[in-house]
Amino acid sequence: MKKIHKIAVLTSGGDAPGMNAAIRAIVRSGINNGLEVYGVYNGYLGLVQNDIRPLTRGSVTNIINRGGTILGTARLPEFADMEVTKKGADNLKKLGIDALVVIGGDGTYRGAKRLHDLGIHCVGIPGTIDNDIASSEITIGFDTAVNTAVECIDKLRDTSNSHQRCSIIEVMGRHCGDIAYAAGVAGGCDLIVTSETGYTVERVMEVVNRAKEQQRRHILIVFTEHITDVDALAKKIKDETGFDSRATILGHIQRGGIPTPFDRVLATRFGVVAVQELLAGNSGIVLGLQHNEIVPIEIEESFKMTKNIFRKYAVEVNTNASK
Repeated sequence: MKKIHKIAVLTSGGDAPGMNAAIRAIVRSGINNGLEVYGVYNGYLGLVQNDIRPLTRGSVTNIINRGGTILGTARLPEFADMEVTKKGADNLKKLGIDALVVIGGDGTYRGAKRLHDLGIHCVGIPGTIDNDIASSEITIGFDTAVNTAVECIDKLRDTSNSHQRCSIIEVMGRHCGDIAYAAGVAGGCDLIVTSETGYTVERVMEVVNRAKEQQRRHILIVFTEHITDVDALAKKIKDETGFDSRATILGHIQRGGIPTPFDRVLATRFGVVAVQELLAGNSGIVLGLQHNEIVPIEIEESFKMTKNIFRKYAVEVNTNASK
């Protein structure tokens, strides 16, 4: 492999708190190693549109504590077309950019794999609040999202207890229930419902009726999105049990905000190692946190991996919810 002189970084998919810290680490580590560093704006869309600009140390000053991504992000399903991918690769080659660091989720990784196949040296960093990248125990943004969800649950607990109410909280994580599991356990919730646990109205009613029998003042139930209409469920609970019930959908509030110190440090570690891997001549890999170490994994291998980090902690909560 020829010696690398220029690298670029992009963020793709949903934004996640901590992405800026990763960008900062990549830029400064790259410059410290004598590299020219470029930013690709608005993800793969910017790559195809050739929106690629040089970055300096000053470009990443005062961003480590900022949420979102200074590079912007966009979804581009058309990037799955190899001709579109080739256009992006050609734009990098015209600028003499030897390698690319991508920050995002599974779709971002698949784009990196296609670029790698076209001769662009790529390293992927897991950045997604859902924590749905199996090759990493924790992804950038997950800790901040959980902290946001727990803060909301704590506040809802106060008003639920005051009004003797059942609060249903819907969090993000369509295909991965890790936010619900972690926030549900940390928030002391009575029931956690995700695509993995399954959902029945009867189970929810059992928990609510048991709480009524025990003369409890409040109930907290966490759902991941797209399981059910939580507003309709809240109405059903009130109509059938008499227990006042309200639903709160946290939505995109979980994506934003100041990243936690954990996310800032994790993102920085990922960024530094990404540059090291490229300097070592490695490509077609993604980085993952495993046993508190940042390790490289072949992209193809990462697609086959599964994990079960937080689910086991929620088992006892759901098992004892009606006792």
